[in-house]
Amino acid sequence: MEHYAGLDVSLKEISICVVDRDGNTVARGTCPADPEGIAGWFRNRSLEPNRIVHESGMLSIWLQRGLERIGLAATCIDARKAHKSLSARLNKSDAGDAEGLAQLARTGWFTPVHIRTEASDRLRALIGARERLFRLRKDLEGHIRGVLKTFGIRMTGISQGRQRQAFRDQLAAAGETDPVLRVIADGFITAHATLCQAAADLDAALKRKARDHSVARRLMTIPGVGPVNALSFIALIDDPSRFGRTSDVGAFLGLTPKRHQSGEIDWSGRVSKCGDSAMRGLLFEAAASVIRQVKRFSALKSWAVRLAGRRGFRKAAVATARKIAVLMLTLWKNETEYHWTKEATA
Repeated sequence: MEHYAGLDVSLKEISICVVDRDGNTVARGTCPADPEGIAGWFRNRSLEPNRIVHESGMLSIWLQRGLERIGLAATCIDARKAHKSLSARLNKSDAGDAEGLAQLARTGWFTPVHIRTEASDRLRALIGARERLFRLRKDLEGHIRGVLKTFGIRMTGISQGRQRQAFRDQLAAAGETDPVLRVIADGFITAHATLCQAAADLDAALKRKARDHSVARRLMTIPGVGPVNALSFIALIDDPSRFGRTSDVGAFLGLTPKRHQSGEIDWSGRVSKCGDSAMRGLLFEAAASVIRQVKRFSALKSWAVRLAGRRGFRKAAVATARKIAVLMLTLWKNETEYHWTKEATA
């Protein structure tokens, strides 16, 4: 007998529903929110579902890996698309959502979600930690600047030298003018120095990781692509064979125009901006660097500059970002490097 299961996952427990191939409910219930609990629930009822479906969410990656290790045929599906089907029910409940997911598993009317490897997630965690420290440092500096302006103290611009020591020197000088500012300065100088040191350590670790990574070294031969761009792209894509055509990566990153067609109406709008916004921002920065900062000639720069002259900088930068993404995936698949005298064929 064929059985299909749906899992509605929450932080503490999971609602489970099992249906047969005709859509009739065979069993339903709840279990602890962990892979072993799910396996035990099926084992106690002597059920071996042909397919188990659960939605993407906070626990979906950990849950999917655990179910695969146990040997259960689990599939993580796109929660946004599943919501369209589940919202057709009049009343919403965890048990009802589990039953709806079981019916989706039975019909196969769902979109699977790619679960990245643990190595890719570790790389993304490192990149995310580095970015967070930079943002915390920026927020701290912005807060101090705003506070000191209240007292007529305007801090000057600072460089990266000695881990932004100039900022701490100006803050210490401001503390000498007022006892309250002295207390604030003592605390914030220590916090700022710690943030700068931690950010520098993570930045150095990321650069070492890029130097030791063979794929990252190849991607960094592309104009405008640095260690953060290369490693972020590798961590996000995870498996280049996911894309049958390298040009599909542009749509995956939200760098292709949206299209609406209905009857006589057919128009293309702005880029969709779906997918990872951080990666899209990094690609846009790389494209801007190619157009405005990279001095060495290349076919990519020549194409981007000519396009900027015809369509303006912003549109050219978006198009160049899409082209860089396609080039990165092409070099990854072909195991080649970028040739400055000849553009890689996507």
